[in-house]
Amino acid sequence: MLLLLRGLGATAAVWRRLPPLVDESWDGRWAAPDLRGHGLSVAQPPYGYGIHAADMAELAAETGATRVTVLGHSFGGVVGAVLGSGWYGVPVDRVVAVGVKIDWTDDEVTRAAAMSTRPPQVFASSLEAADRHLKMAGLRDLVDPVDPVARAGTRVAHGGWIAALDPRAFGAVGPSVETILSRCAAPLRLSAGSGDPMVGLDAMRRVDPDAVLLEGAGHNAHWETPDAVWSLLTP
Repeated sequence: MLLLLRGLGATAAVWRRLPPLVDESWDGRWAAPDLRGHGLSVAQPPYGYGIHAADMAELAAETGATRVTVLGHSFGGVVGAVLGSGWYGVPVDRVVAVGVKIDWTDDEVTRAAAMSTRPPQVFASSLEAADRHLKMAGLRDLVDPVDPVARAGTRVAHGGWIAALDPRAFGAVGPSVETILSRCAAPLRLSAGSGDPMVGLDAMRRVDPDAVLLEGAGHNAHWETPDAVWSLLTP
């Protein structure tokens, strides 16, 4: 089974450009779930990497998957590496992680913790909420707020519209990402867009000496250059 795990703030809809490639060459089942606190999934803490990995192990068990391959973006790549640790009873063949931010400053961790304590911002229109969703998912310059991908990240609440993200999910930030990645027992491949401001080749190669850059892409390479991302999973 192939699991497509999206980044923090995004929903499964962000994988829209991958399914045609998956259907063409992937021999088996695949799923693109919303992690808890995002999109249509339950908004219930805790939100640490471990609980997300446990959720994915439960999904694999429910679908009868005996082996799993993970393609994860950013936060989803870290969750995939935790699942690939072997601690969850799910055999993972490999983990491909795109755009994982490895180095976090103390200030960035502090700001993420602060964001986790703020209530959801309520907007008068779905369009405003969609724009907020795109900002949090790093997609504002790539996706129009009227696009279904943007609308998938909104919901009605508190007499208005909010981004479909529980702010408490930002509380997952803090543990050393490099340590988490290094403990992945499954084969791990790291990559990122050549213009990704969150991670560079030197940082990735501390964990994966064969890490690669995807030319012409930024942080959301799976949206910008889906063919290049999919090639990481094909011979």
